[in-house]
Amino acid sequence: MNNELPRLKQVSQEFEKHFGGAPTIWCRAPGRVDLMGSHTDYNLGFVLTLPIGLDTWIAARPRADRTVRLHSMNLAAGSSFSLDHLVADPRQPWSNYLRGVALVLQGEGLGWIGFDGVIHSTLAMGGGLSSSAALECATATVLEALGGRKLDAVKKAALCQQAENQFVGVNCGILDQYTSCVGQEGCALLLDCRDLSSRPVKLHEDIRIVICDTRYKRELAGSEYGQRRAQCEAGASKLGLRALREITIEEFNKRASELPTETAKRCRFIVEENDRVLKLEPGLRACNRSAIRQLTADSFQGACALFEIGVPAMQAMMQVMRAAPGCIGARQAGAGFGGCMVAFVEREDVESFAEFVRQNYFAATQTRPAVYAVEAAAGAGQFAPR
Repeated sequence: MNNELPRLKQVSQEFEKHFGGAPTIWCRAPGRVDLMGSHTDYNLGFVLTLPIGLDTWIAARPRADRTVRLHSMNLAAGSSFSLDHLVADPRQPWSNYLRGVALVLQGEGLGWIGFDGVIHSTLAMGGGLSSSAALECATATVLEALGGRKLDAVKKAALCQQAENQFVGVNCGILDQYTSCVGQEGCALLLDCRDLSSRPVKLHEDIRIVICDTRYKRELAGSEYGQRRAQCEAGASKLGLRALREITIEEFNKRASELPTETAKRCRFIVEENDRVLKLEPGLRACNRSAIRQLTADSFQGACALFEIGVPAMQAMMQVMRAAPGCIGARQAGAGFGGCMVAFVEREDVESFAEFVRQNYFAATQTRPAVYAVEAAAGAGQFAPR
């Protein structure tokens, strides 16, 4: 925590300013970047996901009543609500993530103790790195601390997903919340979204993961995310499947003609993407550069041509990343429609890669990107500031 001292000081000062005194509970939850597996989670497939050091903090102090008072440093906004009357607030939609988690956790015997809280995040909102899930999981961790009981990490992830699905109204899969709750420091996770199991994946020491933010903001609830999910589910149903996870590429090729053309395109991307996840894992462990390059290229091509989640900013960023020094492979991240991209970069070339991308993406788009390497971080939990 020594390198976080300036942040700790700022958050503490904001707490004193808005609520007086000092926080007694500090909780954090990381964001994530998917290394392979776009839209495969709600199709009960596989994802290679990396919990990252960028995270959301909540500094809190319990109250004697059932009121929650919040201040978001990132938005310079506040919100307050009663835990006895949890309804969505269209004026402060960011607070609905906390309200929803509190409501869902009340069913588990938590979420009944009020608190004052200051929120600070190093995750860009709308960038596709799961800022909303990090906020949900940090909130759940605060409510655990207040209730004196720790939930199983997978259970906590499922409850946070439930809050986003049912209270916020975003029909997301489990990927973001699972990564934020279950993440392990130093490892990616190979997540099986059907049984919610995962295994750690140690990336080869020569590979660094670099985020390249297009700064083209995406809004998940207002995008075509819901339509893509509905098309996948309709295709699976037409094929007599519970989910697209249950069909191989070979079998899908035989039966694709049973589907409407557009639905078949969406489903083909998911079936092929699932296969790419399983092939990329050994490639990352062994630093198989040719495999990483081909699999990431195929993923982005499918995302644009079959799933149609690309935008011009993503195309421009992809061209620049692939041309940059040290780039092994690059692809989309998150749900698409803008936001962040991810590159697999030679360890010794990270700085030159980043500078090349900054200069050339700006030259192509007149937009200054954010480019930074990330490391695998631990999942949501409390911490003691020092």
